[in-house]
Amino acid sequence: MSNEIATKQEQSVTFDVNGEDITLSPNTVRNYLVDSKEPITTQEIVMFINLCKYQHLNPFLKEAYIIKFKGSPAQLITSKEAFMKRAENNEQYAGIKAGVIVVRNEEIVYSNGAFILPTDQLVGGWADVYRNDRKEPHHVEISFDEFKKERYDYKTHQKELNSTWKSMPATMIRKTAIVNALREAFPEALGGMYTEDDKNPNEPSQEVKEVEATEREQQANSILKGATSNDDVQTSNDTQSNVPEPEQAEKDVKQQDEKPSDEITEIIQDYDKSKDNDQEEQTELLDDITGQPKADEQ
Repeated sequence: MSNEIATKQEQSVTFDVNGEDITLSPNTVRNYLVDSKEPITTQEIVMFINLCKYQHLNPFLKEAYIIKFKGSPAQLITSKEAFMKRAENNEQYAGIKAGVIVVRNEEIVYSNGAFILPTDQLVGGWADVYRNDRKEPHHVEISFDEFKKERYDYKTHQKELNSTWKSMPATMIRKTAIVNALREAFPEALGGMYTEDDKNPNEPSQEVKEVEATEREQQANSILKGATSNDDVQTSNDTQSNVPEPEQAEKDVKQQDEKPSDEITEIIQDYDKSKDNDQEEQTELLDDITGQPKADEQ
C-alpha cells in the first residue's frame, strides 16, 4: 500500500505553456524550484504544480517558484515578468503608466518612473492600467511603509530593509504598484498570484519572523552557555586529578596534539564571524548549534 502511495505521489503532470510542454513532478519541484532550505509538504507541492498548470506558468523560466520560512506555510511566488506577459496577452490590455509618490518641499508629488531627487522623501508608488473596455484606468496607490521588505539583523537585533529595497527603493515600490494594478485590472487572469515583493496575505508577518529569530538565538546562546560551563567543570576536574605516570603522560600529549578543535568551539567562532554576513548563513549556524535538522536530513 505504501509503495502505491509513493508511486502516485511521484507521478508527473504535463501541461502547455505558450506552445511548449512543461512536465513537473514532486521531486522536480522539491529539488529545483524551491528557493529555501526548509522542507515543503506534499500538499504545498501539489498546490504549486496546480498553480503552474492552471495559470500556464513556466517555473523553469522563473515565472513561478516557492519560498518557505521556518514554521510558516510555503509561499507560491509569481514573477513580475509573468504578470506583464499575462496582461499583454489579454485583448483588452491598452497600456500602463506608473511612478512614485514623494514629499517634496512639504507637498505630495506624483512622479513618473522611478526618478527621485536626493531631497525627496519616498512615501509610495502609483500605477494606472488601461483597458480597451473601460473608460477610466484602474488606478492604484500603495504606501512604501506598508509594502517595503525588511529582514531581521542578528547583530543589531533590529529590522532593516533588505538589500534590493535598500539600494533601489523607488524602483521596487513602483514595480510593486504595477503588480497590484495589473491584478486589480485583470482579476480573472491574475487573481491569487503574488510576486516576491508583493503583499502576500499568506506570507508570515514581520513580527512572526522577528520572534522566531529571537527565540532561535536565545536557544543557541543557552546551549553555548551550557557548553562553556561544562568545559569549565571538565577543566577543574582535570586539574584536581592525580598526575599520570610518565608513559601515560606521553600518550596523553600525543593524543592532545592529534585531537581536532572542539566542534562546538568552531561553531561559536563561525557564528561570531557570520554576524557581518547574510541572514541565511546565520540561520544555518544557529541550526547547527540548536540541533535543528537541515532540509536534506529530514
